[in-house]
Order: sequence, then structure tokens, then C-alpha cells
Amino acid sequence: MNFFKAIVAAGLVAASTSAFAADITGAGATFPFPVYSKWADLYKKETGNGLNYQSIGSGAGIKQIQAKTVTFGATDAPLKPEQLEKDGLVQWPQVMGAIVPVVNLEGIKPGELVFDGETLASVYLGKITKWNDPAIAKLNPKLKLPTDAITVVRRSDGSGTTFNFTDYLSKASADWKSKVGSGTAVEWPAGVGAKGNEGVAGNISQTKNSIGYVEYAYAKQNKLTYAAMINKAGKTVQPTVAAFQAAAANADWAKAPGYYLILTDQPGEASWPITAATFILMHKEPADKAASAEAIKFFKWAFEKGDKAAEELDYIPMPAPVVKQIEKTWSADIKS
Repeated sequence: MNFFKAIVAAGLVAASTSAFAADITGAGATFPFPVYSKWADLYKKETGNGLNYQSIGSGAGIKQIQAKTVTFGATDAPLKPEQLEKDGLVQWPQVMGAIVPVVNLEGIKPGELVFDGETLASVYLGKITKWNDPAIAKLNPKLKLPTDAITVVRRSDGSGTTFNFTDYLSKASADWKSKVGSGTAVEWPAGVGAKGNEGVAGNISQTKNSIGYVEYAYAKQNKLTYAAMINKAGKTVQPTVAAFQAAAANADWAKAPGYYLILTDQPGEASWPITAATFILMHKEPADKAASAEAIKFFKWAFEKGDKAAEELDYIPMPAPVVKQIEKTWSADIKS
């Protein structure tokens, strides 16, 4: 049983065995699914309460919380303050992680291939179609690149991972910004679609000469070959927790209305360029106050006891001062 089947199974067990305890229901982003699943398993063992989380993509998660079919929604594309106000929602960042380009190239080891934002954008624009293109070769003079065509893989669903990936490409490439732009769903100029981080990871692992983008935990658990990146400071960086933390350290959450903050293309020589937070959405006036209170207990537990599990999966826990700020937001904005 592979990692993802195992955590899905754990989630199903938690759901089926805790029906009497009224499972906490949530839906949305696939980006944090590995860590939410791990937390759910640990929380179930400690409290007896289950979490039923549907990993269906940020776009679908936003729709489900707007429709009040779940207690919380999860998205990697934060909603702007005016949208939160319109929908009567509260938003906060729960954990941070990073998005990495992944490839399936024979003879290339993880971290050997290097991309910059402009070249990555050109691949996804369909301007660069061969692996031995001069732009890729210039960045990788020591690698023997194949002459094969590049199979471009991207998300087919509304996705916060796509939001952050395309936000980064828009900052790195004027051509991308003018022709495609950023969003949870865009008009892709090239590529084949796959659903969820799970789908992209599976497609890359099965398709030679392919390239895609996934949250780092998916690359690691599926043993995918990730690429290094040249960051805003012009330095080549590997996807490591230290590089993710370096980017996240620039975040000033206290000055972000509704916690609306994007962490892509941050300054700093050590910063990973496609770092992102993932957010929780809940109603200010929940229809089921008891269910809402149970969800808050889970997120509070995750902040207090979930850091080790998050770090083991290469996510970045929220800093203690931010957690205190979030807890004040719960008290002030969510009616119990």
C-alpha cells in the first residue's frame, strides 16, 4: 500500500468508526492533504474524534463552504477581504509548504535539473517543446538532455496549487503575465490535465519526458525527480525546509487584511521561489455551532501538537505569534 492509499484508508477508517462522534467535515485543497490526513489520524487516536476531509481542490472547497455543505473549506488561493465579507467567511493560514517542478527524465536525479522562472514559463507556454532546447541547456551545461519532446502536465481542476504556480510564473515572466496570468484555473496554452496533486504526481511517474508541478510532500512520497530553481536573488536553491522557511520568514501576517498574503517569488538568497500557505475558511455565523466548535478544537490541537508531523512531511508550521493572532481571530469573528 503506497503512502497516499494508506492515508486515504486511515481517513476512511476515522470516518467510519467515529460516526457516533460526529465527524468534522471539510473539503478543498489537495496541497495540504498529506498533513491534514496525518493530523486527523493522530487526533483520532488522542481524542476519538474523526475528520472527514475531501481532497477535491481549492476551487471546489471554496464552493462547498460557500454552499454550507461542510464545516470548513480549505484553499491555497486565499480569498480577498471583500470576498470574505460578501460570503460571511473567516480565513486564516493553517500551515505552509512549497510547490516544486517535477520531471520524469531518464538518468536525471532529484535536484540535478535547474530551471528559472522565465524558462519554466516558456515550457508551459508551449514555446519550449524539446528537452534539449538551448534555454534549458544553458541552465544545465553539465547534463545530457534528451532530444525528446516535453510532455507538459498541469491541473485540470480549480486549484490553489495552480494559483500559486501561475502567480509565480506571472512574476517571473512578462510573457506569461500578459498571455495567461494567474488564477485557480487558467486557459493553459499547452499540456495535458490531471486532477489534484495526486493526479499530477501519478501522471508524471507514468509518463517519460514529462514535467509537472506538485506540493513537495507529493514529490517526496512518490519519489519523483524534482528540479532546483533559480530564485529572485539569482541563486540556485534546492527544495528544502530551510529554503521554504527562508521564503516564509518574509511574511508579515499582522499587516495582511483577512490574512491575504502570497509567498511566491520572495527576496533572499536562500528563499525557495514557489512557497505557499494553505488556508482554512469558516462561516462567521455557522449553521451548526457545535460542529464549528469541534473544527476549531481540531485546528487548535494542530497548532499545539501538530508541528512535528508537519515537519516530517516537509511542511512549515505557522510561527507562534501568528497562531496567537489566529486564535484571537477565532474568538472575535466566529460565533459559538
